[in-house]
Amino acid sequence: MNHNKNKLCTLAAILLLTKTTTAQTTTSKTSASLWDGMAVAGYVDKGAFLNFGGPAVKWTHKPFCISLGMLPSLRIKEDKVAPNVSKNATITPSLGFGLSASYKHLALQVPLYYNAKTASADGKWNVGVGLGYKF
Repeated sequence: MNHNKNKLCTLAAILLLTKTTTAQTTTSKTSASLWDGMAVAGYVDKGAFLNFGGPAVKWTHKPFCISLGMLPSLRIKEDKVAPNVSKNATITPSLGFGLSASYKHLALQVPLYYNAKTASADGKWNVGVGLGYKF
């Protein structure tokens, strides 16, 4: 079920990103940026994330913008552990990477975050989805 949900989110993001309008006076531009100017909140791995974008390569075709880059984030997730066992902090810093798309001031993001291997679980990549505001 979760695998199908990830496929559906990825397909929706691809469809959104490929839907562009063409105008005779608008030109496309590819550039690198240190900060993409957005604040995004979303869901990943049974928890939440908050990020403000990071260094990225972006393609702009006004009013659309698509970027691929690093996403410095705060991940918010409560550990489910047995009683008398120490927990991790609820809010932790994390670095992910992913695809961000924006239309005017609306931003949609598909980030990937890695959870390191622990004694009870193997390490794995987690796909998320977020919605935010582009400044």
